[in-house]
Amino acid sequence: MPKCTNKKLDFGRAGRRVIEADFDGGDLSSEAGVLLLRRMDQRLGLSTSAARALGDERQRGKVRHSLASMLAQRVYGLCQGWADVSDHNALRTDLAMQTAVGRDEALASAPTLSRLETAATPAQAWALHGVLMQQFIASRRTGPAPRELVLDVDATHVPLHGEQERGFFHGYYDNYCYLPLYVFCGQDLLACVLRPSDRDPASVVTALLKRLVDALRKAWPKVRIVVRGDSGFCRPRVLRRLDTWGVHYVIGLQKNARLLRQCELAELALADQYRDRGTKQRMYGSFDYAADSWDRPRRVIARLEHGPQGANPRFIVTSLSGQDRHLYEQRYCARGEAENRIKEAQLDLFGRRASCHRFWANQLRLLLAALAYTLMINLRRHALAGTELANACTATIRVKLLKIAAAIVRNTRRVRVMLASNHPLREVFASAAHALAP
Repeated sequence: MPKCTNKKLDFGRAGRRVIEADFDGGDLSSEAGVLLLRRMDQRLGLSTSAARALGDERQRGKVRHSLASMLAQRVYGLCQGWADVSDHNALRTDLAMQTAVGRDEALASAPTLSRLETAATPAQAWALHGVLMQQFIASRRTGPAPRELVLDVDATHVPLHGEQERGFFHGYYDNYCYLPLYVFCGQDLLACVLRPSDRDPASVVTALLKRLVDALRKAWPKVRIVVRGDSGFCRPRVLRRLDTWGVHYVIGLQKNARLLRQCELAELALADQYRDRGTKQRMYGSFDYAADSWDRPRRVIARLEHGPQGANPRFIVTSLSGQDRHLYEQRYCARGEAENRIKEAQLDLFGRRASCHRFWANQLRLLLAALAYTLMINLRRHALAGTELANACTATIRVKLLKIAAAIVRNTRRVRVMLASNHPLREVFASAAHALAP
């Protein structure tokens, strides 16, 4: 690519005037919204907690960038839309980024950040999961103890385009990939475990849930915990252990010949109703069912549907009591919200960027995206409530609020940030800044 940033750029004419541009504007920044992230990070103590959890084994005499500053730099970069460590070769000199991280000199370079990622270990991954759990518990400390917590468990895929460790071909996704496992409670991300794609979709889920349940019950001994997931997690081992731990569940159940025979008469009646009325018909019912591999019968709820495409039966297994329709529509179907949160963490905050060769380095990248997600949802929750961005996704908040131009002047006593005067959401920005003030 030719080096042309120092040349005049011709943009034609506006009337009699010639429109020219160049990159001689000086130390301007397009990242001034990162100062809001700094305030939110200081309130949560997120970067500091993550650095403490990782531990720093470097030789102190050779350290120029603290672990907390590098984590903050990396997480802020993800929130601002910069996915790769190579982006920081330029960002490290951005005055807004330097101010947010708390330095007045160049930040860590791409090789330095890359060494941080490639040195990741399994112990550090579990330690960062502890930080996510601490953040969730701290966010609920101010109000009354929760009566019930619903944990949404879901798996997704991260496509691979190189020779990454433990990368295998998956027939369903038709490419080489990882299969990370996510656990959400509402909008809060509690865990994101990277897994090779040669594993069963339900692998490690019981071990992960045990850690989460123990931590939640330690914080709130009387809380009722409900696990929600699709049919990929309906395994005899999972159901048996949830029963043993006293954890409730509502989990999808793959249809089979025995289940369909159980609903055969109801399906015929539903087909007759559809022919008579011409509109899609639904019916709900429940019965006790036990697969051959199950240790005992459990309650299964059937949602039968007949429409233009024919019959469309669905089944869930649950330990909850209540009406069949309520449990299916209000309890089970609500798990679709977790899929939106996964998209936000993976697409808006680059959780799919598994381009490192080492498996545990890619796990750290997934967790950095999780930290960025935690920072963004708390920004939305604490700083944007009551504004037009109160329900905006991360990508919208970034484009409309965080990407704001500024001129920055620094001296020995003050850092003056002169924001763009005509920014459309200047009132929202000012409101968020006031909300995050100490």
